[in-house]
Amino acid sequence: MRIGQLARLTNVSERSLRYYEAQGLLRADRTPGGHRDYPEAAVDRVVRIQELFAAGLHSSRIAQLLPCMRDTDGGPSAVATPRLVADLTAERDRIDRMIADLARSRDTLDEVIDAARGR
Repeated sequence: MRIGQLARLTNVSERSLRYYEAQGLLRADRTPGGHRDYPEAAVDRVVRIQELFAAGLHSSRIAQLLPCMRDTDGGPSAVATPRLVADLTAERDRIDRMIADLARSRDTLDEVIDAARGR
């Protein structure tokens, strides 16, 4: 499929798809005319990339993790290693800290809202 179709199917801009390709996160063959030609599996790959970015991972970390993950469901691939477990655990711990920080901020805002309402 062409880049425009992949962008529509994934709701990701063509510019982002080009960036993913430049970072080694996504691959495309080229037509004789030089147009990108993505396989159907690219949809799952882009979804996985988006999930990892949403989790706060940087493209360099995503590039390290993608070969160890199945695109279809995010499960471990045949090349997953104990190092992957350690890396993902560290990322999960970082996310847990962020969640705790956000919860504290929300609680503070709730207190201010309640006070402002005169409760």
